[in-house]
Amino acid sequence: MTSSASIREGRNPKVLYRTVTGLAAALMLLASIPDILQIPEAVSIFARLGYPRYLLPFLGTAKALGVAAIIVPGLPRLKEWAYAGLVFDVLGALFSHLSVGDPPPAWIPAAVALSLVSGSYLLYRTQLAYRSRTRESGLVPVPGTTDRNAELWLSRY
Repeated sequence: MTSSASIREGRNPKVLYRTVTGLAAALMLLASIPDILQIPEAVSIFARLGYPRYLLPFLGTAKALGVAAIIVPGLPRLKEWAYAGLVFDVLGALFSHLSVGDPPPAWIPAAVALSLVSGSYLLYRTQLAYRSRTRESGLVPVPGTTDRNAELWLSRY
């Protein structure tokens, strides 16, 4: 079932968004630590791809800050920029690995990260659409429930 169908049927996409975003955030944060610490294996991969070593801690820090911006509630404009930065990072990694002819085990993590970050972004946008749709319809949120039928029923009284 697509996320737009779940909105039409009244389901809140928050659980799926949080799951995919949590996986994307964990993967990106775990990928940033070797970059920040300049672990020898990360340095050798970076050198094989043709990039200077001084770029490694910068990209690792940018990844970690991007993850923080995505996880923290609010700040919608900063989230958009963080998603864009993370997509550029994993697209660049994927392109670099493919350009030097690395085998699939080297570039599959970048493809998985791209899928997770893209999925998280799409679900984030879906969640924003869901929120604006519930505001426009005049629904009154019922504390402690995610049942849209209960919200519809109670908003009439």
